[in-house]
Amino acid sequence: MDVIALVGSSGTGKSHRALKVAKEHNADAIIDDGILIQNGKIIAGASAKTEKSKIMAVRRAIFILPGHAEEVRKAINEVKPHRILIIGTSENMVHKIARTLELPSIQLIIHIEDIASKSEMAEAQFHRLKEGKHIIPVPTIELKPHFSGFLIDPLQSLFKHSRVRRRKLGEKSIVRPIFSYYGKLVIDDLVIRSIVEKTLKAKESVKKIKNVNIKHVLQGDENYGLSISCEVILSYGSHIPTLISQTQNKVREVIEFSTGLIVQSINIAVRALYVEQQQATY
Repeated sequence: MDVIALVGSSGTGKSHRALKVAKEHNADAIIDDGILIQNGKIIAGASAKTEKSKIMAVRRAIFILPGHAEEVRKAINEVKPHRILIIGTSENMVHKIARTLELPSIQLIIHIEDIASKSEMAEAQFHRLKEGKHIIPVPTIELKPHFSGFLIDPLQSLFKHSRVRRRKLGEKSIVRPIFSYYGKLVIDDLVIRSIVEKTLKAKESVKKIKNVNIKHVLQGDENYGLSISCEVILSYGSHIPTLISQTQNKVREVIEFSTGLIVQSINIAVRALYVEQQQATY
């Protein structure tokens, strides 16, 4: 099984061009916004576009909601696609999806800027931001069981010359997700710091927390996730390596589940051990 990817910022027309890219690169399956598509049908998964908030949509799209990845992995093993096209907003996102679904490494990444003009991307963003219209590369009849109340205009209303391509490549449908009306979502670092502190305080062995630091891992304008560091004072008596490893995993799990942000690293420094005084017995 081969894996390729189509990457571009939100609303630049990736899903509109997904079928064309898949055909040109002989991909017989597509992973887009949390669903596995093959031969114009939704094989497994649940679309991020059905979620009620942008946070939940992000978590759905990267397959970190309980049971979601397992369902899609099982379906991939059953249908055995020759080549899968993963669609995502960044290289980091498509690599994360491939790892989560236990797929082979991505062999080729196509950027939307290489296949769409600036005017085409601007038009797609207009319809996304101003009208809340999102495209899913499957026929309307296939979407109806999954998107009750979400389906809107036919594709021709957005892309006037799409009719011929639809006959060749299959159909695409337009939906209007609820989360489109929530606008741009920004999660302040103070929120992340509060989540870290609350998660650490829930551990009985953690007596004090200091110097929680949140850094964003950037490559150019692309945000590749978070790097978190802090210092703790622990109570004496616990196996420190085991405790720190469990705590790191828990912090990562809570942050990614609560915010949809990717945690690249968590560094916890143990600065001291707290020993409780025992009362003398006579």
